[in-house]
Amino acid sequence: MTTTSDPVPVATHTAAAARDAAIDRTGWGNPVVLWQPRNATFWVYLFGVGYGLWVLAGQINQGIRLYAPALAASTVIFGLFAVLFWWFTARIDRYSRQPLVLVVAAFVWGGFAAAWAIALSGNTALISLWGKWFGQSFQMAFGAGLTAPFFEELGKGSAVLLLLFLAPQVVRTAYDGFILGAFAGLGFEIIEDISYTLNSAAEEFGSDQMHASLSTVGLRLLSGFSSHILYSAVVGAGIVYLVGTVAQRRRPGLGITLVLTSMVLHGTWDANIGLSGGNGLLIGGLMFVEILASFAVVIWVFNHTVRPEREAMRAVMTPEADNGVITTEELDALAGDRKQRRAYRKAARSRAERRNRHHRLEAAHDLAGQLAASAGAETDRVRFARAELARLRQVPQT
Repeated sequence: MTTTSDPVPVATHTAAAARDAAIDRTGWGNPVVLWQPRNATFWVYLFGVGYGLWVLAGQINQGIRLYAPALAASTVIFGLFAVLFWWFTARIDRYSRQPLVLVVAAFVWGGFAAAWAIALSGNTALISLWGKWFGQSFQMAFGAGLTAPFFEELGKGSAVLLLLFLAPQVVRTAYDGFILGAFAGLGFEIIEDISYTLNSAAEEFGSDQMHASLSTVGLRLLSGFSSHILYSAVVGAGIVYLVGTVAQRRRPGLGITLVLTSMVLHGTWDANIGLSGGNGLLIGGLMFVEILASFAVVIWVFNHTVRPEREAMRAVMTPEADNGVITTEELDALAGDRKQRRAYRKAARSRAERRNRHHRLEAAHDLAGQLAASAGAETDRVRFARAELARLRQVPQT
């Protein structure tokens, strides 16, 4: 029988070294402080958000007073949509989760700076030029499709670029860019949708503002899940590949391809009327194909960028499996995809055991987070997380 005085196996030393390297490489668990008055990027961020807020306030100042019921209803509905997306993202971001402060920062930049400080000015100017160069009919058919992708995607993608320089100790992988880009897109989507709803409430002099605004809400919700959020997630990953970090070598070809792909998807979506010649049936067909293409691209990018995250999770938790804190089966589920986690839970012999397995996976993820935060060192929180796993193992499975 092995005692505590016996030497630790070489494999354990190797696994511990691999864990330390993974934590150091990914920046998992590193603290984040956005208040950096000596960092020029911090002031760029503040100016962008502040200017966007000022422009937005000027745009909706009168509408707030006249159409408060429509504004309140749309804000609640889109707020629920944001919460649903937040929950979904938390479900897929199961590895080195982004700190809340970075997620909120990306959301705020997308909602105010990208939408109102960058996109509004750029879109207005370039769309006007399209009309002067090629005529009003061309502007109406293709102006948005040739303009919005450039300013809006780069505006949202700049959230990832700024956060790369504000928190380089945390934002290190393409998957980090993917998640933060998605939240920048969510912020853009929510604030833009609320402003559209407020504008629609003014139709017919606001005589039926609730009906008009709720119709707009419905249309925006139907298209929202496949537009800004998906596009900016792809752009966010592309930005990290383009710039490179200590954990992600530069891959400019892939980075530019992802950014351009997102712009093409966005551009075709906005140019459907021009591409279809105004044919309603053809517009529906184009939208269907574009939605499928958008999901195919974002799923590929997710699967491509998440692999290093899964490898890092395996490296962090392998010593725990070697020491018997978790099983090999649990390690595979932790570092695996949705199918592996489902297979682990379905292997349970009863409903109680299945529920217990779910709780053990969550507790193991908590342990991984505590190990990352402590850089692999033994702390009270690490010991508590291990004790929780041991407690769950003793829970009756019948």
